[in-house]
Amino acid sequence: MLRPSFLNQLAAMKIAPGKRVSVHYMLYADGPEKELIEETRQDDPMIFTYGDDPMLPKFEQALLGLSVGDAFTIAIPASEAYGDEQEGLFIEYPKSAFIEEGELDEELFQEGEIIPLESPEGDIIEGVVCEVKLNSIVLDFNHPLAGEDLLFEGEVVGVE
Repeated sequence: MLRPSFLNQLAAMKIAPGKRVSVHYMLYADGPEKELIEETRQDDPMIFTYGDDPMLPKFEQALLGLSVGDAFTIAIPASEAYGDEQEGLFIEYPKSAFIEEGELDEELFQEGEIIPLESPEGDIIEGVVCEVKLNSIVLDFNHPLAGEDLLFEGEVVGVE
């Protein structure tokens, strides 16, 4: 027969709001090729406080109630992850807008290059160069995973 104190210890080891959670995972873009996007290392799990840190809601919901050693597979459609790509977040800038100290840094104008810009409020936002034209560049301000269905496969390695 299980004692109430032992039952309380078991409940304390399950993922719940306010618990500090450690997980190892592999994140895939869940297309036909199931492309690996990122993964944690054995010595460096992802650690977050359930309900307090900014996590994808569907990711957190799927972990609720799991314990150390539990494996998980979580599929999240793009609409519930980072949304679809928005055409309005592709913005064209003249190359002349990037002149600093009288010089134009041509190295900035490579597809895939990340360019930090300052918003009118003083926030830094990053755009990815997605097209280089003769006198302008097109920057993509969508989240890098916008439009992607995501698949997480992993294991809970800690609950405190």
